[in-house]
Amino acid sequence: MNKIHLIDAVSKVVCTQTEAKAAVNRLFDAMRKALQGGDKVVVQGFGSFRAVTRKSKKARNPRTGEPVVIPVRRQIKFKMAKEFLS
Repeated sequence: MNKIHLIDAVSKVVCTQTEAKAAVNRLFDAMRKALQGGDKVVVQGFGSFRAVTRKSKKARNPRTGEPVVIPVRRQIKFKMAKEFLS
């Protein structure tokens, strides 16, 4: 399922296609802002999202064997709710 399918599903239940698109976009914007601010986003019955900072590390270019440094970066971690496990 992608964003367009999600908008279609919301518009069938709640409102028009335009209103559903605006609602889905606002939802993702709010989640993005919360994660950028360091907050954890929890959706009951679905799972939780949190932003983590990955440390810089040394690696090797597989083609040339030359050592390279992978810089510090942020990553989103998702932990699914227990309902998905059963």
